[in-house]
Amino acid sequence: MSTLFVVGAGLMGSGIAQVAATAGWQVTIRDLDQPALDRGLAGIEKSLAKFVEKGTITGDDRDGALARLSTTRDLDAAAEADVVVEAVYEKLDVKQEIFRSLDALCRDDAVLATNTSAIPITKIAAATKRPESVVGTHFFSPVPMMKLCELVRGHQTSDETLQTAREFAEGVGKTCIVVNRDVAGFVTTRLISALAMEAIALYESGVASADDIDTACRLGFGHVMGPLATTDLTGVDILRNATLNIYAECAQDKFYPPEVLSRMVDAGLLGRKSGRGFFDYTS
Repeated sequence: MSTLFVVGAGLMGSGIAQVAATAGWQVTIRDLDQPALDRGLAGIEKSLAKFVEKGTITGDDRDGALARLSTTRDLDAAAEADVVVEAVYEKLDVKQEIFRSLDALCRDDAVLATNTSAIPITKIAAATKRPESVVGTHFFSPVPMMKLCELVRGHQTSDETLQTAREFAEGVGKTCIVVNRDVAGFVTTRLISALAMEAIALYESGVASADDIDTACRLGFGHVMGPLATTDLTGVDILRNATLNIYAECAQDKFYPPEVLSRMVDAGLLGRKSGRGFFDYTS
């Protein structure tokens, strides 16, 4: 049985763990404290229960997935994993420290993947002595529902590493695209950031309401969800940090967050997870 080690028990990490365990992988989730691990497991149990209710999976499928999941606070437990996926906060120094440790702990043939949505893979891989084994596996939230995985080559990612990452992502039910040049934000985050920052600027200047801006994108362009609702779903703070990471690399004004986005983060209006963002989710 293939083994996966997930660093980070937040929404992304627990979602990646869920789809892998459901697909038959033996999965260990690691976080720094037990309450975070407990929340991650509780979220997985709740999500799997919904799939059972809908008839998407059986009760036996759910029980099997849960039996293949374990948690730890010990990073050393990554030593025998086939694939490691890091899914922690979008800060380069935090990610580099994790990959520096993983480089010393993991098997020589292990694939070291990062779920970053914007930070260049090459910068993360630079913390290791095996940059050829580091790859971006950018999943989308909520992971059990979203079908895309963006595979990102670092400057030295090997063909073998990319292929293993593709087999892993496709094996857990995702369709992959490959980013061949390691630009900040890759394909998807650059596209949504440019659209969302313009939508937010229009909202900030009073050109149109949040609802009308999103309606224009849904009905005019055929988008399933408008850019402001997407920002709320992703997390206002998450998208702001991602766009700042892109801006820091390329200094293109279209990626610089409008002031209202920063004030929303300061106020704790982070979207769905806080109950309010561009829209109200409390009722």
